[in-house]
Amino acid sequence: MAEPGEQLPEEVLALIFRHLPLRDRATAARVCRAWAAAATCSVVWHHTIISLDHVHNLRLEFEPSREPSRRAATELLTALAGRTPGLRSLLLECRGEKPLFDSGRDILDAVHAICRASCALSHLDLRRLPFTLDDALVLQVARGCPELRSLFLDNCTLVGSVRPDSVIELLKACPRLRALGLHLASLSGTALQVLAARDRAPFALLALRCACPEDARAPALPEEAWAAVRRRHPGLVVELELEPALPDESVTRVLQPAVPVAALRLSLSGDTVGPVRFAARHYASTLRAFEVRAAASAELNAALELLAARCPGLREVHCFCVVRPSVLHAFRAHCPRLRSYTLKLTREPHPWLPTPVA
Repeated sequence: MAEPGEQLPEEVLALIFRHLPLRDRATAARVCRAWAAAATCSVVWHHTIISLDHVHNLRLEFEPSREPSRRAATELLTALAGRTPGLRSLLLECRGEKPLFDSGRDILDAVHAICRASCALSHLDLRRLPFTLDDALVLQVARGCPELRSLFLDNCTLVGSVRPDSVIELLKACPRLRALGLHLASLSGTALQVLAARDRAPFALLALRCACPEDARAPALPEEAWAAVRRRHPGLVVELELEPALPDESVTRVLQPAVPVAALRLSLSGDTVGPVRFAARHYASTLRAFEVRAAASAELNAALELLAARCPGLREVHCFCVVRPSVLHAFRAHCPRLRSYTLKLTREPHPWLPTPVA
C-alpha cells in the first residue's frame, strides 16, 4: 500500500486490476474512491471472460448507433435467454443518439426472449431505452415473470403504445409487484382498483411520465380510486414527470390533490407557476423532490418561495433557471432535511451541478 499522498496513478491501478479475477476486482472497488474509479474504468474490463451461468443481475449499456456495440448487446441478451434459471434483474441503457426510424426490433426481441425464459426475473428497467414499448412486451412479462417485483416502462418515446388493459393483466399476473413505471396513458381507474384490492401485496412506487400525445389525451383518473389506493398502501410514493407535450388543460387533469406525489418534475411549455403553487397547496406532506425547468420570472420566484414555506420535508430542489436570493434563503430556512439543491443566482455555463447541503 502506498503512503498517504503517494497513491498510485489511476492508469497504473487499472493495469493491475485488469489481471484480477472478478471477485477480487469487486473487493478492490470497495477499498476507497480512487480504487473504485480505477476498478470501474474501461481498461480493466475491455478483455474479460465471464461465465454466463454466474450472471444474475445485469446492467447493460450500449450505443444503438454503433453496430458492434448493438450487436454485442443483442448477442449477450440472446445468450442469457438460453440459460436456466436465468436473470433476476435487468437494466438496459442506451448511450448516444438513436438512429432515425429505428424501432429497436433486435433489442426488443432479445428482451422478449429474456422474459420468456427467465421465470425468476424480479426487476426489469427499460426507462433508458429510446424505443416504443408495446402491449406484446407487457403481456410477455405478465406470462413469463410471475415473480416480478419492479417494472419500469416510462421511457423517452414519442408514442405511448401500452394500453391500460395490458397493465391490468400485468398487475393480476404479478401479485408481488411493488414498483411500476408507466406513461400516464397506460394507467386507468380499473388498474388503480386492482392495486387497492385487499389481498394485494404492499405497493411502494408508481412513476408516471406524461410526455407523448397519448398522455395529453388521457382522461383524468378518479379521485376516489386514488384515495382507495392511498388507504390500502399508506406508504405509496408517486413520482410525476410532466413534459412540454402536455397542454395546460392536461396538466390540471394530472395534478390531483389525492395523489401522494413525492417527486415532481416540471418541464412545461405553458404555465409553470400554477402547477408549482398547486404542489405547494396539496403535496405539502408528501413532496420530497422537486425539479422545474422554466423561464425566470417574479411570479415563479414567488411560487418557489411558497413551495419552500409549505413543504418542509423537501430533500432535493432543482430549478434550472436563475432565481432571486430570497428563493435560496427560503429553502435553506424552511426545509431542514434538504440534502442538495440547484438554485443559481446568476447565469452559469451548463451543466448546472447540484450543491450538496452539509
